[in-house]
Amino acid sequence: MPQSLEPQSTPAEAAGQSPLALPAEIATKLKHDGAGLVAAIIQQFDSKEVLMLGWMDDEALNRTLSTGRVTFYSRSRQEYWCKGDTSGHFQFVKSVALDCDGDALLITVDQVGAACHTGTTTCFDGRALPAVVGHRDA
Repeated sequence: MPQSLEPQSTPAEAAGQSPLALPAEIATKLKHDGAGLVAAIIQQFDSKEVLMLGWMDDEALNRTLSTGRVTFYSRSRQEYWCKGDTSGHFQFVKSVALDCDGDALLITVDQVGAACHTGTTTCFDGRALPAVVGHRDA
């Protein structure tokens, strides 16, 4: 059964906080998961390298859209965090796009320093899995 596009309770609302209002024309297009979150794929704007995946609710997305810096919702800490506030590894927003299903965001950024909390350039560095490589017919 398809998920509703109606906005669901956000982590901020569940914690009794008032979320920053995301414009309705954006909020109605989002398809949140069961926790009220949407996946956000972060990509370096010039090289197109995929840097990381984070999670956003409506408030985190609104902060990202309105400040020029990427804000996530931490599922483990259950709090908002703006990339770079503690590490100095800032992500400056270049563009934000919603996928065709409304359940993922693609955010291009100008990354300062490492994107991964482990200190690697991306969260995918050195983490390749063995896979059979396919080829299409010529």
